[in-house]
Amino acid sequence: MTIDRRTLLVAAGATAALTAFPSPATAAPRRTPDAPGLRHWDADRSDNGWPIGPEGITEYAVEGSPATVRLHREASAVLLHVARRWHYEVLPLRGTVDVLGYSEERAVPAAYGSNRLSGTAIVLPGAGDGLWPHQTAVVRDILADCEGVVRWGADLAPAAPGHFQIDVRPGTRTLARLTTALREGPARGDAPRTGAPEDPAAPARRKQAGQLARAQRPAG
Repeated sequence: MTIDRRTLLVAAGATAALTAFPSPATAAPRRTPDAPGLRHWDADRSDNGWPIGPEGITEYAVEGSPATVRLHREASAVLLHVARRWHYEVLPLRGTVDVLGYSEERAVPAAYGSNRLSGTAIVLPGAGDGLWPHQTAVVRDILADCEGVVRWGADLAPAAPGHFQIDVRPGTRTLARLTTALREGPARGDAPRTGAPEDPAAPARRKQAGQLARAQRPAG
């Protein structure tokens, strides 16, 4: 793992990391005999309860980066917020290969992998096998921004530090409110700020992030 100037700047502003109930599957996927470690997802909804298929899928640019990603339009504002902050504060997105969204590949490594089939999850491969503590602190702060609507793959089994998914059903009020705030908030001043994030090391931010982490962390 390399540390660039952007990462060092984030480290200076962030401190120790705060370090999630798995969503119930809508159907039990069957294991694919010719693909060790993968399971075929047969259901018509992804693990988080969203409909699978190309309906509602649109390609979006990740602000400040050269990357684009395909997402469900109802999940796009929140997941783009995650990707944007990741780009600015964790690891830069240098192209579309650095952020993976909607997929039609039904062979998945775990149930949560099916969420890409509905365009309600992203994978940021740059995370590799894990993050530095200051990067983890930033991710926890991003999750706090999302008010429990997003779950991090590091809190799932098997752990996937680059995976982020919508963790509520379609039409949920919290998702609708957060989406509106992210799309209209910059003009009103009541949304998570884009391009000028709060300090993840601020006591109030750390407390909020810690409370959410404890609520989302798996039991045991």
